[in-house]
Amino acid sequence: GVTEGYNGTIFAYGQTGSGKSFTMQGIVDPSTQKGIIPRAFEHIFESVQCAENAKFLVRASYLEIYNEDIRDLLGADTKQKLE
Repeated sequence: GVTEGYNGTIFAYGQTGSGKSFTMQGIVDPSTQKGIIPRAFEHIFESVQCAENAKFLVRASYLEIYNEDIRDLLGADTKQKLE
């Protein structure tokens, strides 16, 4: 649906050490161990590349909420807490 103009969210929730980071990020090699984020980016950008007569704006955020603190993991300072 995101390639049709709908917003999309992937939300990982669970106990510390339960595998959320691995599920989201995975590892690059072997490619069968890639996580949801790289797979989603590949799909989105392949769809954008194949589209004709359409313009796309792709925006992404990667946030961590831990102990009621929010951090932007794509920001310049990933240790800085957001308000």
